Amino acid sequence: MTLKGRTTTLAERIEISERWQAGQNDPEIAAAMGLRVATVRKWRRRYQQEGRTGLTSQMGRPATGALGQFPVEIRDSIRDLREAHPGWGPITIRLELTAERRAAGQRWPSRPRIAAFLKQEGLTRQYERHSELPQPPTGDPQRAHEEWEMDAQGVVQVAGLGAVSIINIVDLCSRVKVESWPCLDTSHPNTLDYQLVLRRAFATYGLPEQISLDHDSVFFDNASASPFPSLLHMWLLALGINVRFITDRPPTEHSVIERDHQTVAHQAVQGQTFTDGPALQTSLAERLDFLNTRFPSRTGAGQAPLVAHPEAQHSGRPYRPEWEEAMLDLHRVYEYLAQGRWFRRTSAVGQFSLGAQRYGLGRDWANQTLEITFAASTQELKCLSEDGQQDTHLPIQGLTKSNLMGELSPLVSTPVYQLALPFSPDAWREMMLARDLIGTTL
Repeated sequence: MTLKGRTTTLAERIEISERWQAGQNDPEIAAAMGLRVATVRKWRRRYQQEGRTGLTSQMGRPATGALGQFPVEIRDSIRDLREAHPGWGPITIRLELTAERRAAGQRWPSRPRIAAFLKQEGLTRQYERHSELPQPPTGDPQRAHEEWEMDAQGVVQVAGLGAVSIINIVDLCSRVKVESWPCLDTSHPNTLDYQLVLRRAFATYGLPEQISLDHDSVFFDNASASPFPSLLHMWLLALGINVRFITDRPPTEHSVIERDHQTVAHQAVQGQTFTDGPALQTSLAERLDFLNTRFPSRTGAGQAPLVAHPEAQHSGRPYRPEWEEAMLDLHRVYEYLAQGRWFRRTSAVGQFSLGAQRYGLGRDWANQTLEITFAASTQELKCLSEDGQQDTHLPIQGLTKSNLMGELSPLVSTPVYQLALPFSPDAWREMMLARDLIGTTL
């Protein structure tokens, strides 16, 4: 085996290229020629990238570039370590480099210089810039239906039904338990589930001013450092309801809804057996009526919530499912989006994703991080290139009333609606919507 740091000859480099062309891999060439695998890899790559001219020795400092004052072997070792271990940062690479090469009196590059070299070589990890969603002002609610808390309880095992996740909504000021809805055979209710329970709550108590949510993926784009509003978020905005995302984990925030989960489960579920989803829903509705009208509340001076706060019977902002399309105001969503800024990485063909929609800009925009804003006046996304030298506009996708309404949209446009029997869980959910529609035939 050749000693570390020995300079290879031109003849050896040519032999490396010839052996590689003949089909040998790096370890086989290294064993046959008595060279280090890293040395063979370096010259084989040079030959692949530059051809015969790449085999010329490049001794001394290059004209420009990070680590130009260090030997080419050190630069190649840093490059090899990063390519073999993409998760290693400059500190780790420097420690591993000095452990591998212990030549007396050897001078090593500093962490900042290694970082600069990695950036120069295009070996840095792509970090997404951070940008928060706009939030309404925070404060303690002073009146009924100023703010609702909504959350899904973790999965509970219900006798006769199996795994059930119950969505609960509670009014923060009056402590009225606004709605409870069981989602069967799932641990993670989806957008349609939350829209159903909210529509039922709106039809009974009217629209609230604000709803607070946690960072569950159905509410919040928690996979991105610059989150785009979810479909549920934009639907609420279009209805004129502010959305506030909690910043601290329960019980620091959302303590009321966490206690509500336990109360509802104890009152309506624990120790009971149910034959189907409607039976469980009936139990939930009965116990919510009991808790709201008869059960004494500590926050209500020993009175039930609706007794202590009769004004909580309705928010004063009426809602009906058949009115929803007319109630949706997309300009509220446009104004909200105009406050945002998002950063997205394009693919090798210049595509990126935003808000569950796919956009394409072409290969000229490939492999870079875009800065994206929204123009409310034209409903377009403005995409700014990484170097700030190019910009282009794309019509925003998926932002229509029909998209926001989800499964309700075809129901309100159908004068007669017949559900198939027997009722499936999806048909049951649609029945709950259809039952509230005026003039609907089941």
